[in-house]
Amino acid sequence: MKSNTKIKYFFRFTLLQTILTWVTIFYFDNFLIGDYKDGFLIISRNLLEDRDRFMSFIPNNFIKIDIMLAIFIFIFLLILYSTKFYSYVNELTFTVDKGFLDEYFSIYLLWSASLLSFLQLFRFTAVSRAYLMLFTLIVPSILVIFRNSQFLSSLLGRNITSENFISFNLEETSIFNELRLLKFRQKISNFEYGSENKFDFIKKNIEEVNKKEQLNLVVINFIDLENLDIDFEKYLLNLNKKILLIGNNPIRFETNFYYRNEQLNNKYLIYINNDIQYGSSYIIKRFLDIVISIFALFLLSPLIVFVSLLIFAKSGVPILIKQTRVGLHGNNFSMYKFRTMKVGSHDERGNLNDLNQKSGPLFKIENDPRIIEGLGFIRKFSIDEIPQFLNVIKGDMSIVGPRPLFPEDSKHYDSVFIRRLNVLPGITGLLQINERNTDDFLIWHKYDVEYIDNWSLYLDLKIIIKTPKSILFRNNTGL
Repeated sequence: MKSNTKIKYFFRFTLLQTILTWVTIFYFDNFLIGDYKDGFLIISRNLLEDRDRFMSFIPNNFIKIDIMLAIFIFIFLLILYSTKFYSYVNELTFTVDKGFLDEYFSIYLLWSASLLSFLQLFRFTAVSRAYLMLFTLIVPSILVIFRNSQFLSSLLGRNITSENFISFNLEETSIFNELRLLKFRQKISNFEYGSENKFDFIKKNIEEVNKKEQLNLVVINFIDLENLDIDFEKYLLNLNKKILLIGNNPIRFETNFYYRNEQLNNKYLIYINNDIQYGSSYIIKRFLDIVISIFALFLLSPLIVFVSLLIFAKSGVPILIKQTRVGLHGNNFSMYKFRTMKVGSHDERGNLNDLNQKSGPLFKIENDPRIIEGLGFIRKFSIDEIPQFLNVIKGDMSIVGPRPLFPEDSKHYDSVFIRRLNVLPGITGLLQINERNTDDFLIWHKYDVEYIDNWSLYLDLKIIIKTPKSILFRNNTGL
């Protein structure tokens, strides 16, 4: 086992030991024994009797219920880690199952057998049988969540079964379609390249698919390839997606970066995961987004009520509008905004292109005739963006990220611009705290790429803290 894997196992073991011990002691005190106070005395007396009969070398001070429960959890985790089914999920292994139930039941059987054996062996006879049955279901759920980040990610809005991939030269009958990495995801299409430049062919099809559909994974089956073209290598790294390369020979790279390699079925597999908002990083970001969004909606509730009444008084319903925008990896979603324009204003956009003051996909008109009279301040101070905290809670957006654009704007994207689709779109971002009023889409993209290349929780918090000042002292873009 590699040293970094050992470190991960150690930290996960320590974290599980802490969490499961706390959960077990808490549940034991409040439910398994609960109000039956004599139960503590009965179990303690049983433990002391067994100590005198079998473990007289152990001091009485160590014969405590909580200590025995902690020792049981420690031994159980040692047994669990010695099994093959509780290890880090290897996405480069074959699987026939597309669900989590098999994983859950395997852990459930081991946990319930261990728990019931422990209670019987150490004579924990005064516990509630009904709550005990429930407890046998709770701990396996915790263990499944901590086995890999995919399950927790799905609970927070990013389910791998809703992710898509495309492949190149991978037939439907190929055994590699049964890899866990592919089995859980939906295949959009398989492309076959011929005598033309395969690298250009692959790039062209990736970009075309990415403009139209959500794309999370690219699988390329090379026949006789040992070295990648250096420009194509950089292209793959800048995609910020998951990449699986399959070849007859080991593939060598010119640049240094982290990747996994496996030899399977006489083939060499290279797995590159440059999806920066995936796994534990995605979970932490989503947790932060949800907590801040709930707090913001509660704090801004008086303003939300006032603005809703004002819009209703000025223009009736609807108060909120939904606009189709492009989200993470090209996934379209409905973005919420307070309505500040007349009904059907977006349909008039094409007729007003001559008045557009911005470049590329950006669209803004000075003194836009579509804006409802008296509601300009809502756009100026980004108050119309407040409903997007609901999009954040749903998982369509993040608080911090590139601003989401319309699907029809994808015609402006090329292999460079398309990188902005590879992170969750946001309510605010580097652009909003630096050059909020810019008319140049190249400047938008500059800040988007800077954010992608330097993303961290610290950067997100820094942008969130600086956003109120940028709203109060600068004009809004009104996008």
